[in-house]
Amino acid sequence: MFNKPIIFFDGVCNLCNASVQFVIAHDKNDQFCFTAIQGELAKEVLPKFNVDLTQLNTVLLLEEGKLYTKSSAALRIAKKLNGAWPLLYGFIIIPKFVRDWFYNIVAQNRYKWWGKEESCWVPTSGLKSKFYS
Repeated sequence: MFNKPIIFFDGVCNLCNASVQFVIAHDKNDQFCFTAIQGELAKEVLPKFNVDLTQLNTVLLLEEGKLYTKSSAALRIAKKLNGAWPLLYGFIIIPKFVRDWFYNIVAQNRYKWWGKEESCWVPTSGLKSKFYS
């Protein structure tokens, strides 16, 4: 379906936008593409996975036809980054309900702690090829 894994992120969340920029900086092998959860691709693809687009507070990773959420998505993303970041994937041995409990605390407070924009972040012209609308 898609050539590369796609990271779906909250386009108005400052933490999420900073995370996308972090992934871009550490994705030296150009492995990921990105799209905002508020975008057209998300509206087209995510309902096929029974995702309620009005209830999202998580990063999503679509990889080889499988959708990963919350800590599982974050750890799978880290696994493909350059540097020491793949070591974080070792946390996958912790049960998902424990990992996601911590993830949910951050997700529920992300706007309060990092802020929110009025509109989605727009990538520079040099990065547009990494993004779906």
